[in-house]
Amino acid sequence: MHEAGHAAHFANIQMPSPLFAQERSPTSVAYAELQSMFLDSLVGDADWMAKYAISREGEAIPWDLVAEQIKATHPYKVFALRGMLAVPYFERALYEMPEEDVTAESIKALADKVETDIQGGLSARPLLSVPHILSDEASCYYHGYVLAEMGVHQTREFFLKRDKYITDNPSVGPTLTEAYWKPGNSEPFLSLVDNLTGAPLTGDAWVNELKQSVEDVLKEEKESYDAKIAHCSSGAPDTDVDLDMRIRIVDGDSVLADTAEDGGFLETCKKFEEYVQTRFAKA
Repeated sequence: MHEAGHAAHFANIQMPSPLFAQERSPTSVAYAELQSMFLDSLVGDADWMAKYAISREGEAIPWDLVAEQIKATHPYKVFALRGMLAVPYFERALYEMPEEDVTAESIKALADKVETDIQGGLSARPLLSVPHILSDEASCYYHGYVLAEMGVHQTREFFLKRDKYITDNPSVGPTLTEAYWKPGNSEPFLSLVDNLTGAPLTGDAWVNELKQSVEDVLKEEKESYDAKIAHCSSGAPDTDVDLDMRIRIVDGDSVLADTAEDGGFLETCKKFEEYVQTRFAKA
């Protein structure tokens, strides 16, 4: 889903130059990652799982498993937020450190201090294991993920207030296309979020979600899960997905699957899935 968000974004930029669709500046990390992380967020929604988390026998994921996931993860989501914040705080402190003080020991001590100050103790994922910090092209980059996650929650809040649901909502795609995707990097990240949601970017939506009790989350998610199960049971199953495009899955010189030759998107996916299973079975 994450990479599909990037693909949808860059495939729908409609500007007079390819420079508006490049990954480099002025395209920001926050802008690019908002598109991918928004799609990531759908996978955790109970109604999305009710529709798409299907066994090979065609059975939807049981509610008990969804509820178990919520109980096991929701109380601890604040730790993920703290873990994200720790990275840019560490990088800022590191690059502000006087050059004469920069040693291996001082860097390790600084990482431990930031983890303790922000995460409440040494992290299960040490800061110095975060690859972005160690890579020249991704240094001073990670704060973009924090801003993008803020944008994800604000965007989700907007859709839920306007439409009451996101999964399979036919108005979500056009809204994203017009507000987020078509402009490319002709608009800065903060303006894009403001244009779609009607409000400046804040962390309020993210914090409000973290403040919800497990019981409230279970109640909301159970309602959306039941509604989606009922909807899926009452209608004919989807037999095809029309993306209005041709997709070829290629490995070197070999064409593994092709929507034009294999009968459509779902048939192409099935053929590719069978190829992967066969290849890994041999391995």
